[in-house]
Amino acid sequence: MAEQIEKDAELLVSDFTAPAGARRGLRKLAEEIPERKPQVAYTEKMTPGRRIARIAMYVGLVIFAIGLLTPFVWMVLSSFKSANEVFSVPVQWLPETWVWQNYIDIWTESNMLVWIRNTLFLAVVVTFLQVLTGSFAAYGFARMRFRGRDVLFLLYVGTIAVPWQSYMIPQFILLSNFKVSNTLWSIILLQAFGAFGVFLMKQFYETIPEELSEAARLDGLSEYAIWRKIMLPLSIPALASLTLLTFVNTWNDYLGPLIYLRNPDLWTIQLGLKGFVSNLFDTNYALLFAGLTISVIPIAIIFLLGQKYFVEGIATSGLKG
Repeated sequence: MAEQIEKDAELLVSDFTAPAGARRGLRKLAEEIPERKPQVAYTEKMTPGRRIARIAMYVGLVIFAIGLLTPFVWMVLSSFKSANEVFSVPVQWLPETWVWQNYIDIWTESNMLVWIRNTLFLAVVVTFLQVLTGSFAAYGFARMRFRGRDVLFLLYVGTIAVPWQSYMIPQFILLSNFKVSNTLWSIILLQAFGAFGVFLMKQFYETIPEELSEAARLDGLSEYAIWRKIMLPLSIPALASLTLLTFVNTWNDYLGPLIYLRNPDLWTIQLGLKGFVSNLFDTNYALLFAGLTISVIPIAIIFLLGQKYFVEGIATSGLKG
């Protein structure tokens, strides 16, 4: 009985062990395969000429950045000066005495809080509407098939080249007839739709594979659901870019509020600061620069928060495939 069990065990082990010939063949095959060498990262050889060109490029970018930031730095530093130090000759960059009172005076002597509230309201509402209408219209141009689509898109995008000054008078007459002039609704209606947003979002939508939309249609989703559940989540970089550009443009808009908003209680921060300066017999530019610095802070914060998506959205919106 014990001998029979031992024979069965040997047969069982042999079933899970490769034959000797097969083992020798595998060993020989393994010896013939050349040993893979570790891959070394390819590094471009830096020649002296290329190194000089790169250094020159960095120096040029530094000079350009300094030239771009110099007026802004001067404005911020001047907001801490006294009124007589702002335009001193020669230029005095650092104030002799830091006048922090300027930021308190601009709040107490002007309607800064009202101006910021109106500007923020317009910027948020206009940005939301432009992102909503731009992304929705772009989906129709990018995914829907209808007669005259390309011609209509070219005509719509072609309106970007038409300056607003050429049709602002008929537009003002139209909005006045609708009784929305001298209200915040006039600015909202003017900027709720934008051809640039449609162009930007359409270019990004075309980078998303069509197979995703086809699969969603087979699953029974409508075009509205495809746009909301598939296209929008995949378009975060483009949406962030459009949001940032629209918000900055609306926040800094001066001509639109100047034409339509005549009530001081409806003024934006740009229009309010201009009125604040014109009402002073002896203009205190230190206070003005303090107000301008305050107006830049929200834009700087938003740009810093959305910088990653902004660069990614601008870089990919022009690519297809």
